[in-house]
Amino acid sequence: MKRNILITGGAGFIGSHVVRLFVNKYPDYRIVNLDKLTYAGNLANLKDIENAPNYAFVHADICDFDAMLDVFKRYNIDGVIHLAAESHVDRSIKDPFTFARTNVMGTLSLLQAARLCWTDGFEGKRFYHISTDEVYGALEFDGTLFTETTKYDPHSPYSASKASSDHFVRAYHDTYGLPTIITNCSNNYGPYQFPEKLIPLFINNIRHGKPLPVYGKGENVRDWLFVEDHARAIDIIFHNGKIAETYNIGGFNEWKNIDLIKVIIKTVDRLLGNPEGHSEHLITYVTDRAGHDLRYAIDSRKLKNELGWEPSLQFEEGIERTVRWYLDNQQWMDNITSGDYQRYYEEMYRGR
Repeated sequence: MKRNILITGGAGFIGSHVVRLFVNKYPDYRIVNLDKLTYAGNLANLKDIENAPNYAFVHADICDFDAMLDVFKRYNIDGVIHLAAESHVDRSIKDPFTFARTNVMGTLSLLQAARLCWTDGFEGKRFYHISTDEVYGALEFDGTLFTETTKYDPHSPYSASKASSDHFVRAYHDTYGLPTIITNCSNNYGPYQFPEKLIPLFINNIRHGKPLPVYGKGENVRDWLFVEDHARAIDIIFHNGKIAETYNIGGFNEWKNIDLIKVIIKTVDRLLGNPEGHSEHLITYVTDRAGHDLRYAIDSRKLKNELGWEPSLQFEEGIERTVRWYLDNQQWMDNITSGDYQRYYEEMYRGR
C-alpha cells in the first residue's frame, strides 16, 4: 500500500463519511478504522465498504496506550486523521470526566504513540486532529466570524476538553516536531448522524408526532455544514495542508435554531404528504441549558484561498437530501433508537 492511514472514530457520523471517501478514492491506501463503538459508533454506517480490500476495522479505545502502540506498529501507520471524541454538550454537562478522559487523554495517547513509532523521522508523516468551533466560545450578533486566530474561550466541559486536546496537539509539534494539523469545524448535518443531535432528532420526532424541544426561545445561531463537504475538506487538508497550521471549516450558512426547525418541519411534512404547517404544533420550548453559547460562525476564507475548498451544496439542497435519507432509512433509525445496534456489537465483541 502507498499509505497506511489510521482514522479514529471512523464508525461515527463524520468519521464514517471520511472512511468511505478515503476507501473509495484511494484504493492504494490501507484505511484502518479504529473505533470503540460507544453509543455513537455504528458499523452499519459502513456496510457498503466493509469488505473492501483496502479497509480494516480495529475495535479499541484510544485511551488504551498499549493498544495504540500495537495498531501503529501492526499496520505501519504513517498518517492519522483523529476524529474520535465525545461530542454532545448536554452529555458533557452531566459527565465531564468521560469527556476529559476521551478527548484529552485519548488524544495524548495517540500523539505519544505516533511520536514513539515514527522513529525513522517525520518525513511524509502527518497527524491531523479534527476539533470544533466551540473552542472559540460565543459570538455576538454583530456579523463577526471565528478565524484561525480567534482567542480560545470554551464555555462547556465539551468545548474545554476539545480546547485542551488542541493545545496538546500544538505542544507536540512545538516540543517534538510532530507534523500536526488542526481544523475547527462548524455544526455538521447529513446522513448517519446519531439522533440525539438536533436535525435527525427532529426528523424522527416529526415522523412519530413527538414534541420538538427547543432551548430557550430558539434564537441561538449556528453555522451548518453538510457532512460530505466536511469530508472533502478533510481529504484536501490531509494531503495539501501546511504542517503546524490551523484551518477553519464552515458552511457560511448561519441559521437561528427556530428558523432551522421550521425548515425541517416544512420539508418533512412535504415529503410525508402532510399539509404545510401540520407539525408546527409539536414545537415545545424548554428551559435553556447552562452555558448555552449564543452564536457560532466560521470564517473559512483561509481554506478557500490557500487550498481551494468551499461548500458544494446550498443549505436547502443539503436539508432535502438529509431528510430524504432519514425517511428512506427508517430501519437504520429504528435500530439506533431501540438500541439494537449496541446489543449486536456487545455480542460480537464479548470476550475479546
